[in-house]
Amino acid sequence: MVEKMDATKHKSSEADGSGVFNPEPGTRNPELSFLDRRLLNDFQQDFPLSATPYADMARSLGVTEEAVLARLRELKQAGAISRVGAVVRPNTVGVSTLAAMAVPPEELETVAAIVNGYTEVNHNYEREHRLNLWFVATAPDVAHLTAVLEEIAGRCGYEVLSFPLVEDYHIDLGFELRI
Repeated sequence: MVEKMDATKHKSSEADGSGVFNPEPGTRNPELSFLDRRLLNDFQQDFPLSATPYADMARSLGVTEEAVLARLRELKQAGAISRVGAVVRPNTVGVSTLAAMAVPPEELETVAAIVNGYTEVNHNYEREHRLNLWFVATAPDVAHLTAVLEEIAGRCGYEVLSFPLVEDYHIDLGFELRI
């Protein structure tokens, strides 16, 4: 389960290395039920690989498949998640790159919303650096990826720097939610 992160509202605990997701004070924080927390925490890394993944999730949670699907739809509508999908090793299916932009702080939310609007963008996040908006973009081929990055730059008015994978490292993308 993967969430496309809104750069202005989501930051991981990079400094302490905990990998715990902590919402910023004052950001939207929908009321989450026990089922919601289990859906968001338990299946980030152990999503069932079967013909009936939602039924499998439901069985392990003691609820119906319909309840799982309804809660995921509601969490998406509430903005708690943006999608449910696989994360695959970079460049095994199509191509990908890590990209960065230097965006004035007062425009960060607007630019992040534009970047988030692209299906080719997996997630984005804010960094405390001149290059303050980072995102991962994927596409079927280099030409498509280049076109998307150029279109984002054109729409936003800021250069998009591409940092393609040079050496592969495994990074755990799961975040324990303490909300």
